[in-house]
Amino acid sequence: MKSREVLFLPGDGIGPEVSNEARKVLEYLNDAQDLGINISQSVVGGCAYEEFGKPLPEATLEAAKKSDAILLGAVGGPAWDNLQYDLRPERALLGLRSELDLFANLRPAILSKYLSDSSSLKSEKVLDLDLLIIRELTGGIYFGEPRGTSDSNQSAFNTMVYSRDEIERIGRVAFEAAQKRNKHLCSVDKANVLEVSVLWREVISKLASEYPDVHLSHMLVDNAAMQLVREPKQFDVIVTGNLFGDILSDIAAMLTGSIGMLPSASLNSKNQGLYEPVHGSAPDISGKGLANPIAAILSVAMMLKYSFSLNKASSAIENAIQEVLSEGYITHDLEGDDNKKLSTSDMGNKIIEKLI
Repeated sequence: MKSREVLFLPGDGIGPEVSNEARKVLEYLNDAQDLGINISQSVVGGCAYEEFGKPLPEATLEAAKKSDAILLGAVGGPAWDNLQYDLRPERALLGLRSELDLFANLRPAILSKYLSDSSSLKSEKVLDLDLLIIRELTGGIYFGEPRGTSDSNQSAFNTMVYSRDEIERIGRVAFEAAQKRNKHLCSVDKANVLEVSVLWREVISKLASEYPDVHLSHMLVDNAAMQLVREPKQFDVIVTGNLFGDILSDIAAMLTGSIGMLPSASLNSKNQGLYEPVHGSAPDISGKGLANPIAAILSVAMMLKYSFSLNKASSAIENAIQEVLSEGYITHDLEGDDNKKLSTSDMGNKIIEKLI
């Protein structure tokens, strides 16, 4: 059996804490089910800047290119806020996405029935919530050129650019995902004021003829933001560009009770993937054992499913998490019995107990 290579990038803040628990789960399943996974480790983000003077060292990038999947914790923090733009920890994420062509970002927002009281919305609005946001990740305003500031530093500019090919390939990912779910795809844009969005809507609409079993609708991004908090269960799969997807996926995160519950996968055309929780590095709680590792652990489940097609192992993780939640165990970011609130490492251990 060909070995499966995973690169472990703990990162900054709570990144090492949550990703260590995810690694524990992965290592347990690897041993128990003989998955043939080899794990190597490198540095990224602020800690990489401290050691190498750049957030994405060449050695880390080379290791990433050779891996089948990457497990990332989080990057960034106030210690590096005053660095020049190209040296900030977040540039490492943009570099990995660009260099590996990780164009498809999958962000599920699923509310466990055991956590309905943790949502910011009424229980009846979010009970059985299960939606998927597919965000284009390597184009749009985050990568468009030209960008910068004027010589006098009195103005700054960014460029939103999408090609027909970029829109078509993310559209296909979205239509195919919808086919495997409830066959409803909502494409989100700002076609009433942006030429880029006019092209986006045209390309997505044309693709729809190839997927007659999927119902396609279009929605302006401001309305989509409102509808996510008004009637989130109307959505099945949402596809949108880089900027809009960044914002909408964080809105969807809070519907599930905590951003600490949401994993993500960023994939290229070869299913090589970067897997990470959607939350940030949360330096205010770093080192206190308060962070929720479930999003990082669910990111491992996505890794096993999307990069390695190990659906049985992936489901085992998801089921173990649901079993822990069903018994009332939570972390400090969730609403529930204070006597059943676990530390970061204790939650990881409890999930492993359910896998044994």
